[in-house]
Amino acid sequence: MTNVEAYDRSFAQLSSHTVGPLLVRACAPRLLDVGCGTGVVTAAALALGAEVTAVDADPGMLELIARRHPYARVRQATLPELPFEDEQFDAIAGNFIINHVSDTAGALKELHRVLRPGGAIALTWWKSDEMTATSVFAEAIAAAGVPCELPAQPFEDDPGRFTALLAAAGFAHAAVETMRWRHQVDLTSWWTNVVQTAGPRFAVIGRQPPDVVARIKDHYTRLAAPYACEGFPVCAYLAHATR
Repeated sequence: MTNVEAYDRSFAQLSSHTVGPLLVRACAPRLLDVGCGTGVVTAAALALGAEVTAVDADPGMLELIARRHPYARVRQATLPELPFEDEQFDAIAGNFIINHVSDTAGALKELHRVLRPGGAIALTWWKSDEMTATSVFAEAIAAAGVPCELPAQPFEDDPGRFTALLAAAGFAHAAVETMRWRHQVDLTSWWTNVVQTAGPRFAVIGRQPPDVVARIKDHYTRLAAPYACEGFPVCAYLAHATR
């Protein structure tokens, strides 16, 4: 199970870099924040005056959003099935959720269904081979000799392929932008919060005996050291389209 507070201190901060560009492309009076996590998009959209419906599969994430943002509507749901009527939203924003769904094409068709004609959608996902902020953990686990079969990543992150999937789902004017930045963070805090998050990729660290955890951390410290000053270089894609 994900530690929501640790997630909020780690991955939510990492993903907050794309919130501004995401809402430039898709912010309207009735906004669906799909895969809302701990609410970085919801908070920003509410500040812009939008009426926000926040959806996530994790009840802990929704409880946190409901506590922090009482004016948001929260619903538990998992793509590719959403509990909404057709054409209910003016815009849809999905910050690093589409890369986690098992059926990308089905999810995009469902998002098309709940978006009104002329509405905008914007979705982000990581460029997997430029995700230094998390790859240092995978490399540290491997360097420590810990057997670890990371969850399969069924999502195909090629922008051209994704644009074609948007078109196949019925969207128009689809395009993909590339965003790069440096995620500046205290390396010790980053280690602590990512390990405490206990998500599907790195929960294996917390299951190890203390001496093995220490060995993994030593490798992490070595691998992360070059990024202490300028931050981890990361890259994400932002796709946007209209219905």
